Amino acid sequence: MSANRSKTFRICFIGLMAAIVFVVNYFRIPFMGTQLHMTNALCVLCGLLFGPASGFLAAGLGSGLYDIVAGWGAECIITFVNKGAIALVAGLIAYKAARCEPQTKTDHMKIILGSALGALAYVALYMLKTFIAGSLIDGLPMDAVTAKMLTKLPGSLMNAVFAMIVAPILLGAVRPALKHAGLYEKL
Repeated sequence: MSANRSKTFRICFIGLMAAIVFVVNYFRIPFMGTQLHMTNALCVLCGLLFGPASGFLAAGLGSGLYDIVAGWGAECIITFVNKGAIALVAGLIAYKAARCEPQTKTDHMKIILGSALGALAYVALYMLKTFIAGSLIDGLPMDAVTAKMLTKLPGSLMNAVFAMIVAPILLGAVRPALKHAGLYEKL
């Protein structure tokens, strides 16, 4: 396959995955007083499938566009970076292991570790955003900022755990299907 055709396939896959990330933002599962989002799991999957740079673009674009359409346009750049960071971290740690066939125990551990650290990177960035918004933008006293962060932390951690579990499962389902269709090599 020519280099230009390969780039075209990659761009198409990034756009398709960004569209899937965008749509998945609309689906939320009520769970223990919070809502679980599939978005973070798909952002991790972007990093596992495409690697750090392309995964960052797919995850960030899909999530950033959702913010624009949903009325949070002012935060779309922050969301682009934060959600892209999930894929970036997961991809940096686990991309090569996720592409191996067959996978060894070490590869599985890299995939799990990449998924976990990618999801936790988002939690850290979300808490940082909450801290900056509360203290610098809203001018809240530090105890109020801390309280706000503590109220958001459990839901964020539940979503991180959900992403850590779901993303490797999705990889196990999507990767063989892409291979069977002859598309995986074109990523």
